Amino acid sequence: MKPVVTIEYCPRCGWMLRAAYMAQELLTTFTDDVHGVLIQPSEVNGRYNIRVDDVKIFDRKEEGRFPEIKELKQLVRDKVNPEKSLGHSDKSKPLH
Repeated sequence: MKPVVTIEYCPRCGWMLRAAYMAQELLTTFTDDVHGVLIQPSEVNGRYNIRVDDVKIFDRKEEGRFPEIKELKQLVRDKVNPEKSLGHSDKSKPLH
């Protein structure tokens, strides 16, 4: 079964549109790699966490910020399809 990405957001903080935007970007990029993206309202104030299945890949409180979409795509790619190229959104490869 393909993984599910969950974006848990604080509805009281007004972060639903941010979560929806990120979900749309992830679904567009990972159409063949994920089962879906779940946008889940949190019961905890200020929460904005992103998980792939049960593995947390981003926590707004721990990082002190929201993820950039490029960064989020890289984090998801590393979990769902590490060989996938993200084109211009990909992190730079180290030169050896």
